[in-house]
Amino acid sequence: MSLTDNPAEAAAAGEVELAALAAQLPAGALLTDPDLLAGYRQDWARDPDAGTPLAVVRATCTADVQTVLRWASARRVPVVPRGAGSSLSGGSTAVDGGITLSTERMREVVVDPVTRVAVAQPGALNVEVKAAAAAHGLWYPPDPSSFEICSIGGNAATNAGGLCCVKYGVTTDYVLGMEVVLADGTAVRLGGPRLKDVAGLSLTKLFVGSEGTLGVITELTLRLLPAPPVGSTLVATFASIEAAAKAVVSCTARVRPSMLELMDNGSINAVEDMISMGLDRDAGALLLARSDAPAPAAEAELELVRESCVANGADEIYLTSDPDEGEAFAVARRAAFPAMERRGALLLEDVGVPVPELPTLVRGVREIATAQDTEIVVVAHAGDGNTHPIIAYPPGDAAAEARARIAFGEVMDLALSLGGTITGEHGVGRLKAPWLPAQLGPEVMALTRRIKDALDPLGILNPGVVLSPTRT
Repeated sequence: MSLTDNPAEAAAAGEVELAALAAQLPAGALLTDPDLLAGYRQDWARDPDAGTPLAVVRATCTADVQTVLRWASARRVPVVPRGAGSSLSGGSTAVDGGITLSTERMREVVVDPVTRVAVAQPGALNVEVKAAAAAHGLWYPPDPSSFEICSIGGNAATNAGGLCCVKYGVTTDYVLGMEVVLADGTAVRLGGPRLKDVAGLSLTKLFVGSEGTLGVITELTLRLLPAPPVGSTLVATFASIEAAAKAVVSCTARVRPSMLELMDNGSINAVEDMISMGLDRDAGALLLARSDAPAPAAEAELELVRESCVANGADEIYLTSDPDEGEAFAVARRAAFPAMERRGALLLEDVGVPVPELPTLVRGVREIATAQDTEIVVVAHAGDGNTHPIIAYPPGDAAAEARARIAFGEVMDLALSLGGTITGEHGVGRLKAPWLPAQLGPEVMALTRRIKDALDPLGILNPGVVLSPTRT
C-alpha cells in the first residue's frame, strides 16, 4: 500500500502478498487474526484515532526485521515499530493497512562486567536490563516510572527519562551503540562498547529519540555503572504545590540529589485511594528527595534540601535511611499514572520547563484546569523541570473530553511560553505532533524533514509520528 494510494485497494493488494511475507518469517511470527490485531491497535496513550493494521509481525531477530522492511519498502506499506506498547504519546499507534512490527519476542540481555556494558535486544524490559546488570553488581540508571513494563528499545526510541535522571541523565547518556535496520532493510551497526568514540558523525545519537521514524533498533549496547550506595530519603509536605516548586528551585541551586520528585494534592489522594500507604491527604504537595551519596555526604546533601524546604514553608519534613521505607515513597510516586486511570479516561502530558519556571508552570496548569472545568493533577521529575500534568475526564462524556483536549493543548502552549518543551521524555508521537512546529520553528522542521526523507524516502516508517505523513 502506498501512502498516496486508495487505502482500500492498497490493503486488498497487500493481503494477497502477505503469504509471501509469512513464508520468509518463522512460523507464527505473522498475525492476521482480527481478535489478535485488536490488541496491537493502541498503546497506553489510547489514541481514539488508532487504525487497524493489515498484519502484526512479532520479530525474533534482526533478520526478521530486515525481511519485513524489504517487503514493506517494495510495496510502500507503512510499518509501525512497537515494543511493549507502553508509549504515552501514541508513538506505536497502528495505522490502517500497515504492518505493526513488534519486537516483544526479542528479549536477550548479555552483560560484560569487565567492560561494564549490557548488550540488549529491544524487547527486553527495562527491569530485565536492571536485573541482569545487578547480577554482576552493576546498575543501569534510567528508570521510567513504568520500568517494570516498558521495553529498552522503546526507551531508546523516545530517549526515556525517569526518577533518578536528575543526577544520572537520560537514556541517550547510556547508549554506546546499536544495531538499527533502515527503511530499505539495510542493517547498520553504530558505536560500540567504547566510552569515548568520536569517529564520524554522531549517528547513534541521531537514532536515540527518533521514535521509529528513521529506523528500527534491533540491538543496544548500554553503559553500566557500579551499583550506588543505599540511599537516604527526605519527604516534605507543603500547603501548596507552588511552595513545593519554589523549594525545588532552591534545592537545585545548591545540590543535585539522586531523586527530586513532586506530587500535588490530587495525585496524593489518587495514589492513597489505590495503595493506602498513609500519605497526608490534606497536604497541598509532597516533595520526595533522595541522596545516594556515602552516608556522611548523604546527610550533608539532604540537610541542604531540608533547609530549602524550611525556607519555603514546608509543613512537615521526614528523613529516613531505611531503604524499604524510602522505596515505599518512590513506589507511591510511580503509582500516579495507574492510580489516575481509575478516575477516568486520561490525557498524559510530559511538558518540561527550565527549573526556575517550575512554580509558574504548576500555577498555570491549575488555572487551566479551573478555566476548562477539567481535573488535572501534577506529578513531576521536579529536579529537572519535567512535569506530568495528568488530565482525567469521564469516558463517554463528549463535552468533558472536548474541554480536556483544549486543556491538553493549553498546557503545551503554556510550557512553550515559558521557554519549555512539549515533551521531556515520552516523545512527540502522534498526539503531540501538531504542536511540534511551534516549538522547533520552520527552519528546524524543514531540517528534520530533510533527515527523514534521506533515511526514509518513501515515508513508510511510523507515518504520522513527529512529522505529518504527507509531503508539504
